[in-house]
Amino acid sequence: MSLFSGATLMITGGTGSFGKTVLKHLLEKDIKQIRIFSRDEKKQDDIRHKLQLTHPEHMKKIKFYIGDVRDIKSVKDSMTGVDYVFHAAALKQIPSCEFFPMEAVKTNIIGTNNVLQAALENNVKKIVCLSTDKAAYPINVLGISKAMMEHIAYAKAQSAKEQKKTVICCVRFGNLICSRSSVIPLFIKQILSNQPITITDPKMSRFFMDLDEAFSLVQFAFEKADYGDLFIRKTDSLNIGDLAKALQNIFGDTGIKVIGNRHGEKMYEVLMTKEERSMSEDMGDYFRVFADNRDMNYYKNDIKEECDFMEEETYNSYNTNILTVEQIEKKLLNNDYIKEKLKQKNILWNI
Repeated sequence: MSLFSGATLMITGGTGSFGKTVLKHLLEKDIKQIRIFSRDEKKQDDIRHKLQLTHPEHMKKIKFYIGDVRDIKSVKDSMTGVDYVFHAAALKQIPSCEFFPMEAVKTNIIGTNNVLQAALENNVKKIVCLSTDKAAYPINVLGISKAMMEHIAYAKAQSAKEQKKTVICCVRFGNLICSRSSVIPLFIKQILSNQPITITDPKMSRFFMDLDEAFSLVQFAFEKADYGDLFIRKTDSLNIGDLAKALQNIFGDTGIKVIGNRHGEKMYEVLMTKEERSMSEDMGDYFRVFADNRDMNYYKNDIKEECDFMEEETYNSYNTNILTVEQIEKKLLNNDYIKEKLKQKNILWNI
């Protein structure tokens, strides 16, 4: 029996790439209800009409709620009767956050606090908060705001544990293939417009996972998480120059233009800091970073004894498995977005 059997799941920012992936995996299961919470009525309407055509027999499971995580009342009202929450609503674009930092504060920090408070007041069983590799050793507003989000979650989790209330935990993703914040749709658009791909630095590396892998991480967190846990999926990475080559091998070679790093960009990303790694457990395909449950007196160490104390190094996009151009192509060609774009261009490819 699934964890979600007969349960109600709410997804904040549910009209995004991840919300659609949840629908793909859970819509035909025995989940009672999926609530899509977002402020984008157009995207909600698009999803509603698509589901009416493709899954009319399951439409009664889907409920749409217009609201904003910045408005705690709209969150509380939408969360009544919810068993589980996945908090994905966020500002995710590095340049947008850099130039409008207070907007990132309002959504990523204050908005998260609102969602967590609403979950506690509505007696939600468990909430998983989405974070990003940018939060590990952050150098940009996106990373700083997500790091603050994580620490708010950990503080709330400690309080919730004392009261035996909602289990609060986090997951960290790297870049998701063809998600809203991915660079891949931009690269494809440039190629199909016969323009060179604009890349910041061909040696820049990034974690590279698809949305199904992201869903498995979130599901794992819902099943295994204790108060304040952070879960990370072991993930392949790639160099941006190799990604550009792979895409041009698929869609056509239009050349590459190097434009230099944007505001707040790193040469490589870190999914787990060395400090976190020393408090982590290797669970096969995943890492669990345990919460530091000490209080402000610091007179004892309450960190879980079962921690697997590993070597003190970060888990980053340079020391994980780095994909070759051919491996990147194979992974891209299994992606639904890429397949659709190939159909639009009437390209025949032997997959």
